[in-house]
Formats: sequence, structure tokens, C-alpha cells
Amino acid sequence: MVHMVDTFLAGDLSDVEEAVRKAAATEIVPRFRQLAADEIVEKNGPHDLVTVADRLAEEQLTRALTALLPGSVVVGEEAVHADPRVLTSLGGEAPVWIVDPVDGTRQFVHGDPGFATLVCLAHRGELLASWTYAPALDLMAIARRGGGAELNGARLTAGSPEPGRDLEVAISHYDFTTDEEKRVLAALLTDGVAPRPCGSAGLEYLKIAQGTLDALAFSWENPWDHAAGLLLVAEAGGASGTVAGEPFRITGGNALPFSAARDAATLRHILDLLASAG
Repeated sequence: MVHMVDTFLAGDLSDVEEAVRKAAATEIVPRFRQLAADEIVEKNGPHDLVTVADRLAEEQLTRALTALLPGSVVVGEEAVHADPRVLTSLGGEAPVWIVDPVDGTRQFVHGDPGFATLVCLAHRGELLASWTYAPALDLMAIARRGGGAELNGARLTAGSPEPGRDLEVAISHYDFTTDEEKRVLAALLTDGVAPRPCGSAGLEYLKIAQGTLDALAFSWENPWDHAAGLLLVAEAGGASGTVAGEPFRITGGNALPFSAARDAATLRHILDLLASAG
């Protein structure tokens, strides 16, 4: 199985990019700003939405990606919502495609172009390649383990924040946090830090990789929200970790919140602030 994955990664991965673009073009873009009321459903309340575009795009990606890498499996947001046991595949021997068909569904529903399709290939918990595609913004970011990150074909470098200015930090939106999580995240309301609510998680990670956002702090660990972005940030030279000082594990059980940042020094500063409220 390891040899099969290595062989796949050593090849031309343009077929994966094409599968991502095709799913978006077929199932997502035609429904953008065209959704009927009965095509939007609340999963766990008014802030957790799913649409027909989410479901159909994930189904198409599942077929396409498993055909490209025989023996692989898919852990998709909608499949896990239907059957939480799907998550156990993350710890198995098969290569895993981690899929969020519409990351930023709330934005998608409200006609905001800040949504993305996220795909990450992982094996035995290691992130190997990722695709972050924002069709309404014409952005395609790709990362390969040890091979760097790029946006629309141009190399991405996260760099470091300018000394002396406030750090811009995207944090878990309060609509999705508990009172205790709000208390911990409030540690970032301090001199030198300018927190704001996050939008699409995938696009926030992309901003870090671009060097236009300094850090993020999230209080949830759904792998489909984070896998693609964590690899993108790492390959752009950024860093990530949890308040326990450990790497984020896509298999779960992480100490929360966790952070990703443009560089290691910024990451340490944000985690130290969060840990002080623990």
C-alpha cells in the first residue's frame, strides 16, 4: 500500500485537480446564488447548513478520487454526518481522501464568493497532497508534501509578520463555540493582536500561506476543515500546533484550541496566549 501511494504521488497529479474543478463546475457553481429554499437544510442548527451542492459534489468527488487511486477511501463531511463511523478510516491502512465539498457553506448560501472545495490525500495520519479551490474567486492552491505550495501556478511563501504591527488572527466564529471556548479565545483580545471571526477555514489557511493573514486559532478539529490547509501552510513555510505543544492530528483527540501561523515565532506567541487562559 505504501508503495502504491508513493507511486501515485510521484506521478502527474493534474487528474486530481481536474476532478476537483469538474465537481465544482458541475455541482457547485451552477447553484451559486441559485439555490431554492428546499435545497438548504440545517444540520445542527441555523449556523450549520448543508445544501444539495455539498451532497452532490461530495458524491462526484468520491467516485472520481477513488477511481484515480484504487484502494483509497473517502472521508467527506457529508458522509461522516450520515455515518460517524466513516471517521475511523483516518486511522486505517488505506490511503484517505479528506473532502469538504463546500467549505464555507454559509457564505455559499448567502451568495458570498468566499467558499472553497477542499481535498487532501493522507496516509497513516500523514498529509501528503492537498487542493484548495475557490471557484468563484478563480483560486487553485496546491501543496505536495516536501514539494512546496503554489497558488494558480505561483510559489507560495508565508513569510513573517512585520515587526511592530498588530497580528491579524482569524478565530473560530462565536456562532460555533461554547462559552468555555469563547473564554479561551478571548485571551487573544490583547495588545498586539487583532482577532476577527473566521470565514471559510480553507481560505483562511490560504491567506496564511500567502502572507496576508498572520495566524488563526480554531476550537474544533473536523479533519475536512483543516487537513488541506495545514499542509498548504506547512509547505509555504508556516507552522501549526496545539495548546499542548503537539502537532495537530487529523485522527482527532487534539488539545484545543490549536493554531496555524506564518512562522514558528508567531505560532508560539498565539499558543502561549491561549494556554494562559486554560
